[in-house]
Amino acid sequence: MTIKDLKPALVWQIFDEITKVPRPSKKEEKIRKYLLDFAAKHNIPVKTDPIGNVVMTRPATAGHENAPTIILQGHMDMVCESNEPFDFDNNPITTIIDGDWITADGTTLGADNGIGMAAALAVLISPDVVCGPIQALFTMDEETGMTGANNLGADMISGDMLLNLDSEDDGQIFIGCAGGVDTVCTFSYSPAPAPSELTYLKVSVSGGLGGHSGGDIHLGHANANKILTRFLWEQSKKTQVSLAEIDGGNLRNAIPRAAHAIIGVPSDYKHQLMADFNDYCARIAGEYEGLETTLKIDIESAETPESIVDASTANALITSIYSAPHGVVSMSRELEGLVETSTNLASVKMGKDNTIVVTTSQRSSVESRKWDIANQVEAHFLLAGAKVEHGEGYPGWKPNMNSPIMHVIGEAYEELYGEKPLITAIHAGLECGLLLEKYPNLDMASFGPTLRGVHSPSERMLIPTVARFWDQLLLILKKVSDLKK
Repeated sequence: MTIKDLKPALVWQIFDEITKVPRPSKKEEKIRKYLLDFAAKHNIPVKTDPIGNVVMTRPATAGHENAPTIILQGHMDMVCESNEPFDFDNNPITTIIDGDWITADGTTLGADNGIGMAAALAVLISPDVVCGPIQALFTMDEETGMTGANNLGADMISGDMLLNLDSEDDGQIFIGCAGGVDTVCTFSYSPAPAPSELTYLKVSVSGGLGGHSGGDIHLGHANANKILTRFLWEQSKKTQVSLAEIDGGNLRNAIPRAAHAIIGVPSDYKHQLMADFNDYCARIAGEYEGLETTLKIDIESAETPESIVDASTANALITSIYSAPHGVVSMSRELEGLVETSTNLASVKMGKDNTIVVTTSQRSSVESRKWDIANQVEAHFLLAGAKVEHGEGYPGWKPNMNSPIMHVIGEAYEELYGEKPLITAIHAGLECGLLLEKYPNLDMASFGPTLRGVHSPSERMLIPTVARFWDQLLLILKKVSDLKK
């Protein structure tokens, strides 16, 4: 069986086409061209803005011209994570059907948000859709800054209701999300000649589950940066640990799955370090038993490097990463089980200009607490001697329990499946908060099929929920088409 054999055929056909188009964040030229070509092929009115967002329109079904205009919204880009080196700029995603799930061969699948794009495009050309006026908005660079939504052209959309198609749980309607801000901490170091009398070793952490730094932060997945520096810090209490290289994580919105460091230790200490390493691996295995089943910690000999990080900076770096906050900070008091505030120690990267950059990402559904945890991270790394900068961030989306479109979605779900959906919010960033700032009268909600492991190579989508998502979308459009503005 292939994707083209799945139902609804039109949605899966378009999704299959999307997986073949490279679309890393900030490199959406190819997927944008695909969208414009799609519009030309199907004679769909289309417009763009200077930042690169795309809007297509479909007129109302005859007799429904006075219905509220619905905006179908999704984003073009995808998170690019892989188990092995992969050229996301040029290569298509290879999809695999595994029982009721569809996944990718060693990479992120891109169902976040490829399936939302596919559904919106299918609405634009499907002869079976009964609807009022439709606008389909495809935004740029959602995953690394929400650049498209933040810079949306003033005349791009004019709808009354917005359906965000970027959620990941069948049977749930999202009416709120967390705001977020990145905090970047830069260490400057002086390279020193690598002492030849030391023994050099490469310590590696790999195979972690990783996952979405918002949606999965409460699951307790291992942070590879923390596991690596925990071992280095423990060893630094016992002997000289010289740091030659460190690298961990990739994306600010993904829990880091892998990290490594090249260190030097006194040659006569190597035997003790290896004994300590075996003990450390056993402790980590016990702490994550039954959860991180593929996590590996390895150590191997390394060649003598040309230089090392000066001792003072290396100590400050290792100590600050090990002691930095990571994970859930607080839970919501309004919605049971929802994370309110969190922080993700996302990546550690060495630059060519004798710098080491630590990137973190903070989220909260309470704006003041978002900045509180961001400021705590700033204070922590300032004490370690780093230069700290915050990104612009993006706002959260406050739930509106009186939302008309929320009630329509709920009615459609209950009519189709005989049960009420869960009304909730998500501890992840959706573009709804930014769009609501620009269009304060928009009535909006978010829903989608079931995805798991997003932002990691284990990303997968539950196939039966795609048909449920599509049927629900069609019924929502039909119900709204019977309303009057």
